[in-house]
Amino acid sequence: MYQIIHQKEVELMTELNAANSGTYKFDDQFIVNRLGYGTMQLTGKGTWGPYADPAKAADVVTRATELGINFFDTADSYGPWFADRYLAEGLKGAANRDNIFISDKVGQTRQGPGIWTPHGEPNYLRQQVEVSMMTLGIDHEDLVFLHRIDSHFPVAEQVGELKKMQDEGKIKHIGLSQVTVDQIKEAQKYAKIDAIENLYNVSNHGDDDVVDYAESQHMAFVPWFPLDTGKLVGADSPLSAIAKKYNVSEAQIALAWLLKRSPNILPIPGTSSIEHLEDNVAAANVKLSDEDFDTLSKLSK
Repeated sequence: MYQIIHQKEVELMTELNAANSGTYKFDDQFIVNRLGYGTMQLTGKGTWGPYADPAKAADVVTRATELGINFFDTADSYGPWFADRYLAEGLKGAANRDNIFISDKVGQTRQGPGIWTPHGEPNYLRQQVEVSMMTLGIDHEDLVFLHRIDSHFPVAEQVGELKKMQDEGKIKHIGLSQVTVDQIKEAQKYAKIDAIENLYNVSNHGDDDVVDYAESQHMAFVPWFPLDTGKLVGADSPLSAIAKKYNVSEAQIALAWLLKRSPNILPIPGTSSIEHLEDNVAAANVKLSDEDFDTLSKLSK
């Protein structure tokens, strides 16, 4: 496992802490640091198969906990299953394991690298929740997202099955992934929706209406692909210029923009590198001015 062996590194750990990003309250038991970690990159190419160095994958997870990250986002379809295994292994040595919140996702099947096929048949969703709990070594899910709404089954059946499992004590919170405001409102007829996970970043924030609706409904908003800076990076780009102004990386500015965008946003940058992990966590210390935030906000699609 990753070990701290020098005083300088101890001081660095104090400075690098996800707690500096602020907190978000899911319930009376779980108040998480807003800057989290996504496990998607702890797999093979095309999010398929095992990671090349499983021990390193687990070490990254452990290091994340040392840096104050207590919100982890995963999915059974990452690998499939491999990311969950590394997450479970990496959390074994976490001193704060009881305070770690895991968001999971079910409802996507995999037929090969880069292939994702939604499947919302209720029995399948139930099966995946049960298998995920076994794989992660937990007796309940903190948060389960319906990874995608499957048009072949009524929303009432898909969300309704998760609600049944919630009533059974197997799921604490229910979320939706890659949805519109209208789809959220439809799902709310059948269960309390506590979180949304959509594509959203400084380069592409076309789902501003979803972020705003989620905030109005006291739902967490988890942006996937949070570090896609697209064409905003370059020698003459505004994002790069702002990064130089703050003497930080472009990735840190992208994460700082998300943290400032709304208090319900929980960024989950993923990486298989401890160095990149630490760079991401350092974003918690970046406080964008209103002017710089507005400048970046105007550059998106």
